[in-house]
Amino acid sequence: MVKNSVVLYKNQAATINERDGEKYIIRYCSQPASPGGKKALYSEQKIREKDFILLSQNPVSSLENLLSYQDENLKNQIKEIYELLQSDDSTLGQPISFEDLGSFVSDGLKSDAVWYFYSLLINSLEFSLSQDELKKGNLIFIPRSSQEIQELVKKQYEKEHESEIRAAFIQRLKDRKLNLPDDAKYMGEVEAYALCKTDKCKTLQEAGVSLSIEKAHKVLIETGIWDYTKNPYPTRFGFSFDSAREQLGAMPQEEREDCPCTCYAIDSESSTDPDDAVGFDGEKLWVCIADPASSVLPDSSIDVAARGRGTTLYIPEGASRMLAESCLEDYALGLREDSRALAFCLSLDQNCVIGECQIKRVNVKVKRMTYKEAEEKKDSPELKKLFEIARINHQKRIANGSVTVQMPEVHITVDKESKKVSVIPDQKYESNDMIQEMMLLAGEAAARFAFKNKIPFPYVSQEAPQFPDQIPEGWAGQFARVKCMRKRSVGITPAPHSGLGLSFYSQVTSPLRRYSDLIAHQQLRAFIKGEKILDKDAMLEKVAAGDAASIAAKKASRLSDTHWKLVYLMQNPDLEFEGFCIDVRGNDALFLIPEIDMQATIKGCSGVELNDKAKLKADKIDITSQNIQFLRL
Repeated sequence: MVKNSVVLYKNQAATINERDGEKYIIRYCSQPASPGGKKALYSEQKIREKDFILLSQNPVSSLENLLSYQDENLKNQIKEIYELLQSDDSTLGQPISFEDLGSFVSDGLKSDAVWYFYSLLINSLEFSLSQDELKKGNLIFIPRSSQEIQELVKKQYEKEHESEIRAAFIQRLKDRKLNLPDDAKYMGEVEAYALCKTDKCKTLQEAGVSLSIEKAHKVLIETGIWDYTKNPYPTRFGFSFDSAREQLGAMPQEEREDCPCTCYAIDSESSTDPDDAVGFDGEKLWVCIADPASSVLPDSSIDVAARGRGTTLYIPEGASRMLAESCLEDYALGLREDSRALAFCLSLDQNCVIGECQIKRVNVKVKRMTYKEAEEKKDSPELKKLFEIARINHQKRIANGSVTVQMPEVHITVDKESKKVSVIPDQKYESNDMIQEMMLLAGEAAARFAFKNKIPFPYVSQEAPQFPDQIPEGWAGQFARVKCMRKRSVGITPAPHSGLGLSFYSQVTSPLRRYSDLIAHQQLRAFIKGEKILDKDAMLEKVAAGDAASIAAKKASRLSDTHWKLVYLMQNPDLEFEGFCIDVRGNDALFLIPEIDMQATIKGCSGVELNDKAKLKADKIDITSQNIQFLRL
């Protein structure tokens, strides 16, 4: 390289002064001249050849002349060079070196014009500098397509006229007449606010909308950014619509006993994650539970992610699973001919009092059934004893003060394409109750086992309700019971669960979808294997975190159900329903609509008594606040 040849050093121009061994001494502008009159400062530095890129071998008159050079004619030639390259099929869209681009300059590229020409190119609309080639020390430019140029022109215009464009958008937002899809990019802040991802929203304030997530939701619907069917509630509570992603892998090989009887996984027709199965071997009751704790170790990344979710989120759109969807094939029960499970083997006396509980890792043959199929076979040799045990256990719990509340339940489905909603009342069978009693027996046995063996454990408790002296019949009576029930608690100290009529209770039958069940299994497995169990402090922390996430998931699920019920009513505005008065509040009456499991307050209902019937029809629906008014026909 000759003296005063031009190089790029840290993206600025410099000239070579001389070579000093394996390094070069360069001269560059260390401080540009300022508008206040301060002169530019120049510095010298010794650098290696790999630290700069040669811009031109030809020497310049001076660094000062190089940096101050300007030529409007040269500026105009950039577009001419681009059009010339685009008109030739051999060069159309092809990368081209800086040196070759300079050869297209009319009358040749002067030495002092090299930096000016380079600056014009890197700031032009027509060419982009290849960053990959730049890292290799090559100055290669790529002609942009006409579409890319149009987009750049548009961005440049928007930047130069930002305030006017913003003002025009805000006016369109006030008028609720956005230009979609172009205006959608300005509404991201409103969406983030409506989804509780931020607590500020300058856009709404500029549009004169007071800050509330309901009003933000309403604006998004009114402007067409969201369809009225959009369900924001899972996201608002921090949940993803996707299931956990990290794979559990195949269940590890470990020593397991064979369960001596076939067990039955009985669930609804729509169930895809069977995690419990029950059987009777002639002497003992077997409650076999899915065994993901065989793979999910305490404080592993999968465990931490499951703790953050707390539970599988079930919403009408589908399930957002606590554990990866792919684990069902290996860990759910009955999806293969042979399943592996953690079994609770219970010895029961004639009154269903638990005498002994053995906890075993087993191989088990599982047969799947729907509740309806089990109902039809409840007197069969396979299931008869299970139903008998369930009836006795239910009577035992009633004698211990358990509270039975039977409020309506519905199954909501949403077509993914059309968003068409269906709401169908759940049909209850005795087989539903039978499975519930089996799960309660397993939960009671596990809690007693943990307490007896001093295992820190997630116990579930509930204080006794205080009922009034007289409770009405019918739906009004069921509602009165609900109002008196206390909240359940999850902790590491055992206490009675009065609502269930149990002195000890824990949930252990759904480790695929409840974090508290999963950590209970982790403790039980560690104990029976003689491994270290978690201490009380660690368990308390995990139980509290998992329960908090689980409560949030239940709220998201409940609000999602209400959302889709309102969508259903909006899609079917002519439907009429039979309602039952379940509470009287002055001149207002609260009606229960069992067909859709909703409650409606009707004003001015003097003379209405509990359990009176009425024909009701949805009138005014605000889907953003979930407020609805029903008319009494």
